[in-house]
Amino acid sequence: MNGKKSIIDRAWEVQKRIEDRIHNIGKGKYGRILKMARKPTEEEYYKTLKITLIGMFIIGGIGFIIYIMKQVVAPWILSQFGI
Repeated sequence: MNGKKSIIDRAWEVQKRIEDRIHNIGKGKYGRILKMARKPTEEEYYKTLKITLIGMFIIGGIGFIIYIMKQVVAPWILSQFGI
């Protein structure tokens, strides 16, 4: 060809770069973490699930209280001041 790389050559270069990145995943700064990672036990899973659900209900409750204050309490306070 006339000095330009063909699309196949560029595709091979991209493929090589991707393979090099994947090959080095276990050797970088996250390698130790990935090697130590394991599947949680059933007990750990249920504890995490309970804590997550409790957090969701607390945050949802706070959001609901703010919504009620905005919809009910704020107009009542404004009506008391005649605004």
